[in-house]
Amino acid sequence: MPTSFAFLDQTATETGDVAIDRLSGLLHITRSELALAAGLSRDAVSKTTRARSPATQSRLRDIVEILNRVRPWAGSPQLAFAWYRSQPLPSFGDQTAEAIVKEGRAEAVKRYLDRIAVGGYA
Repeated sequence: MPTSFAFLDQTATETGDVAIDRLSGLLHITRSELALAAGLSRDAVSKTTRARSPATQSRLRDIVEILNRVRPWAGSPQLAFAWYRSQPLPSFGDQTAEAIVKEGRAEAVKRYLDRIAVGGYA
């Protein structure tokens, strides 16, 4: 299996959901910090029914996909997460990936990363 999928696979449950405890453990953050970084309420990551909801899982999956794309050149899941939270992206008026995802525009970040991966400009 390619190493680029290792992080993504480590966070998935048997049903394909993002396992919140696994993700927060890999990133060395609390559930509350994960909720904040995802733009979700604390209840969305702490109550089982909310954690399994399609909206919560979609937002978490977006974050995992973005981190998975960044991890090979960032060096680790933790450094990829640091990039996600703090690196200003020129194409988005210097907003961070975190801010863009919180606005519900994760697909724009993924397209940006695809463009960078093939040698495009930021």
